[in-house]
Formats: sequence, C-alpha cells, structure tokens
Amino acid sequence: MDPLIEGARKLNIELTHRQLAAFETCWRELVDWNQRFNLTAITDREGVLVRHFLDSLSCLNKLPQAELTSGARVIDVGTGAGFPGLPLKIVCPGMRLTLLEATAKKVTYLQHMVDTLRLTEVEVIHGRAEEMGQQPAHREQYDWALARAVAEMPALVEYLLPLVRVGGKMLAQKGEGAAAEVHRADAAIATLGGQVRQLMPVELRGLAETRYLVVVDKVAATPEKYPRRPGVPKKRPLM
Repeated sequence: MDPLIEGARKLNIELTHRQLAAFETCWRELVDWNQRFNLTAITDREGVLVRHFLDSLSCLNKLPQAELTSGARVIDVGTGAGFPGLPLKIVCPGMRLTLLEATAKKVTYLQHMVDTLRLTEVEVIHGRAEEMGQQPAHREQYDWALARAVAEMPALVEYLLPLVRVGGKMLAQKGEGAAAEVHRADAAIATLGGQVRQLMPVELRGLAETRYLVVVDKVAATPEKYPRRPGVPKKRPLM
C-alpha cells in the first residue's frame, strides 16, 4: 500500500490501519467484480491505488474535513465504481454520502461495497442527475456535489448545481484542459446560480499529468426549468 500511504501523506492525510484495511478490501473486490462487470479499465494494484484511491482523496485539498466529519451532506454524481465517494467516506466516516449511478450493474457493486465495508449513512441510488435535480428530496439539498470523469463542464454544471443548496459548493475533478472547460462553462455556471471559486492544481505521486480541482460556489437558486430532461444537457449544453 506504499503508493497510497506516501501519496496521501503528500496531501497531508495520515491513513490509519483500519482505513488501509478498507482500501485493501476495496482493491480486492474491485478486481474480483471487474472480471464479471467491467467496472474499470484500471485494475493493476498501483494503478488503482494512485489513479482511483489517491486521486479521490485529493478532493480533501478543497473539502473541509471538519465539515465532512460533522455530517455534511455530499452527493457523488456518476460515481461509477465509487470514485471519489467511497475513498472519501473511508477517510471521513462522518459524512452523509449519496452515490448516484445510472448503470444498474455498478449500482449492484456499490451496494455490495457499502455492505462489505459496513459503511453507515450511505445511500446508493440508481438514477440520473437530471431526474434527481428535479426531485424535492434532492434538489438543492446537498452541501457538496462531486463528479469525476462524468462530462465536460458546460454539461456537468447542469448535473451538479441543481443538487447543491445555496451556500454549498460543487467540486469537479478535471485534467489538464480544466481552464478551457471552465471558460466554456461560464454562461452555464452563471445561469444555474454558480460562481467559480478556484481551479486548484493537484500533483499526485506516480502521475506525470497535472490534475485540477474545480470548485464552484452556489450563490443563487437554480431556475426551476433546470436541469432539463435526461440527455439534453450533454446534447445541448448551456453556452
């Protein structure tokens, strides 16, 4: 587990023996289930430790651990095999986490992981962000909305911002094209009640490329007509 341990230390995170045991379980279960369900293209041990686990934990550079520990409500949209949500929950067990995923087989895996790791206050939902954003139980109910490798920013903000309460934030994990994506999303962010706070570069141990955390404040309520119906934000992003 050295790549994860040392990489986490560079992010000012000291992982406990219990947390490391949970990550070990996650890796083994991911590799096992991936043989049947094709959850991820990355299955080698170091690749999973760095590109999935450590990359997820890099969100803690902008997510206040004290806020998460005290029960902040967080939704991970398009979580896939549970990233970044599951690693964050392992390190910050006090957070109230919703894992939203549109692919049924991945939802089955996610529920298995929640049960296997005996995680509490985690809800796994099979659905789409466009639908969730129009449901009173989820619309503008979250302190943080997160996403990793889901869509480009003009569409992504329409998935995330309707779920965030006024005063909350969205966080998107992006690659080297982050600045250009954010620029293309300026109009969409403003329309949906957001305001860009920061693009933070993140250097991860074992990765040559620079990653970015894009943080957007929710400064005003999202107009009722957003998000639009499933598929529309990606086909016709707000520009």
